Amino acid sequence: MKTSKNGRNLDNVVDIFSGKTLSQLHDDRFIRLSPELDGLEILYSNDTSGDVLYSLQILAWGLRANGEVVALVPWLNDIVPCTEICDPLNGTWEGYYDPGIDEVFYDAPIHKVVELETAAEYYELQCEEPDTVIQEIPDTIGTHAVLSDNGFQSLTLTQVISWQLLQDGTILAMLADEDKVVSTPILPGDDCLYPAQSSDSFRYFFQHQIANKIKAQDPEAMAAISLLVEQS
Repeated sequence: MKTSKNGRNLDNVVDIFSGKTLSQLHDDRFIRLSPELDGLEILYSNDTSGDVLYSLQILAWGLRANGEVVALVPWLNDIVPCTEICDPLNGTWEGYYDPGIDEVFYDAPIHKVVELETAAEYYELQCEEPDTVIQEIPDTIGTHAVLSDNGFQSLTLTQVISWQLLQDGTILAMLADEDKVVSTPILPGDDCLYPAQSSDSFRYFFQHQIANKIKAQDPEAMAAISLLVEQS
């Protein structure tokens, strides 16, 4: 599609899916990722939690084009900024949590901000194609993708190997095509990897604790799957 270069105000054009203007989407896109390697988590609540807070491991920290740094977590069928989580039970971000020192905080750690800003400046790329891969990081929290092509009559859980950041800010979960595996271990950038989001059978992401419960047919985990199926 050709685009106009006559300087029209992009604030007058709104994306129908996000409700944001094109200029907002451009500023909100992620330009650099940094894996979370110290075990930091997010805290969230939902309509059924009462005073209880749930924790979820952080996959990575992301730097937006507008300079904001926020934690990213696999959530349902996407990877999202923690401040934007939403689920059938109205999940809400409540803050960041450092389990090592039992501390709650609300802004990205300064060492991650400095790391991301410095790396973004050093590795700044000028790419014309929006689907150019500008970064790929390993999955360090055991994320699994749930695949089903028969209406959840059967499920396949496969581990996410890595996450690709594209020029347009899209983040893709990379899975291994077992028929194309030539050598192991499978590492980021391997030719056998493909994006989970490109598969018609892809349904959801789960961290390894839940994935293992699903594999073991844990009643609570299966009930959660049933709820997601009903809401889909």
